[in-house]
Amino acid sequence: MWFDWLDFEDGWRHAVEILILAVLIYYALRIVRGTRGWPVVIGFFVVLLAVVAATTILDLKVLRWLLGSASVFIVFGALVIFQPELRRMLAELGNLPLFASASEQRESIEVIIQTCERLADVRIGALIAIEQSIQLQEAVECGIKVDCEVTAEMLETIFFPNNAVHDGGVIVKGDRIAYAACIYPLTQRSDLNKSLGTRHRAAIGLSEETDAIVVVVSEETGMISYAHKGQLVRGVTPEELRAFLTSVILRPVKTHGMVKWLRSQFRERNHPAGPAVITRREPRPASKPAPKSGP
Repeated sequence: MWFDWLDFEDGWRHAVEILILAVLIYYALRIVRGTRGWPVVIGFFVVLLAVVAATTILDLKVLRWLLGSASVFIVFGALVIFQPELRRMLAELGNLPLFASASEQRESIEVIIQTCERLADVRIGALIAIEQSIQLQEAVECGIKVDCEVTAEMLETIFFPNNAVHDGGVIVKGDRIAYAACIYPLTQRSDLNKSLGTRHRAAIGLSEETDAIVVVVSEETGMISYAHKGQLVRGVTPEELRAFLTSVILRPVKTHGMVKWLRSQFRERNHPAGPAVITRREPRPASKPAPKSGP
């Protein structure tokens, strides 16, 4: 009877250890899936499985000893390879929103929508990143510090052609324009359409690296798009943009808990489950100039 109890106690301990390891491995793979380090993970596991299989089948004792001794270096190499992903998770954990003003966020949303409508009508390109829990200074090459109130007039002035700071994007923090003329990281995805411009690729790239929402106005087509968690939605209406921004930006006001944040990390990653680009509406045809009347 005593030995049966010891066997049962050891059994459930082993089961708990296996369950914990399985959960950690599962969520670790979900974290790196879709990132720049994901091909490295695939290649590493392929090589590791091949070496382990050859060592087991051929009984290569020296190689088995080397594999056991190199475990510490493998862990160190994983920390170096996935340093951006680990830094992003720690940054999100350290920048959980504790206080937020819903009225200021709603005003910023309306200003951004108004700006996009005006710029889309005259076909002036724009790139606006709305910062959330992750600070964007680490992910972008910041150009000029602005630190002014978010207004439609100020955003239009920044993106007006031939302006000294119209190239690049802006960073919006709450109800302030923090930086202008910022260079966003371009996405490294190879499954995107060749016709996708630099602005849209930069929007996808920043949304892959951070939890920011990036709003884009196309200079060529006048379409309004947004990128979030690695997915670009093109050709949205101002109403659709307002609904999306409200659902995402105002969500932290309702949920500040650590458990909610952890659940969001495990449920939503910056690699879209569907296509990388979703087109709601096709580009509007350019208006033809009116024919000149005769004398």
